[in-house]
Formats: sequence, C-alpha cells, structure tokens
Amino acid sequence: MRVALPTWDGRVSPVFDVARRLLVVDVERDAEVGRSEVDLEEARLAARASRVAAIGVHVLICGAISWPLEAMLTSAGTRVIPRMCGPVDDVLRAFIAGQLASEAFLMPGCRGRRRRFRGGRRHGGPPGTSRWRGMA
Repeated sequence: MRVALPTWDGRVSPVFDVARRLLVVDVERDAEVGRSEVDLEEARLAARASRVAAIGVHVLICGAISWPLEAMLTSAGTRVIPRMCGPVDDVLRAFIAGQLASEAFLMPGCRGRRRRFRGGRRHGGPPGTSRWRGMA
C-alpha cells in the first residue's frame, strides 16, 4: 500500500491544497518498506489530484483539505484521512499500527467532531435536516 503525507518542517502540512512536499511511503505487512519525497508544484486542484493518482497513492493522510480536492482524490481511488496533525513519523507510525483514530493526532478544534455540514445539510443526518432554519 502506498501512503502519502504532505509535509512542512517535519510535520503534517496544515493545508493539503497548498502543500509543497509530499512524503510517499510504501507499507507492506504493517512495516515501512520504502519512502521518497515528491515536490508538489501543481496549483490547480485537478492537476494536484491527478498528480497524487499518478504517483499511485492509496491513502492520503493530511491536515485541512478542500471539499472539491477531497472529492477528486476519492473519485480517483485515493482514501483521504483529513484533519490530522503532528510529526510526520509519529502520524505514520500510528497509521501503520491502526491507532490513527486517537484524538492525539486530530487538528485543534476537531477533537471529537466529524465534518458535519455539506451544502447546508447536516452530514449524517436525514435528508432535509439542517442546522439552520429555513434551509432544506
């Protein structure tokens, strides 16, 4: 499996949409078997998603990411694990060990929360429900 993490100063980059470096790690049988770094020069979201797909990334672990870019990556077959932060090696070890769900790696302000709203509708709620009155 190929896992990628955008990096900045040894940590998971806070915003994937503008990250400049991507750590690409090959994982087999719960162990890292190789790693490389890739420069991300693509500014357009579609080009960035195409680049990640061309690298063959199966899982992207990142900080904040825009909905359009996340949707493009997902439709290209890349699983996106957003809202993660911390030292890259710690986050990677937690992912390999199956412990990335720990709140220790969630971005500040995201503790115990999931993305709740898409297009004015509460994500996960019944269709037609909304946090705001008058919205369908």
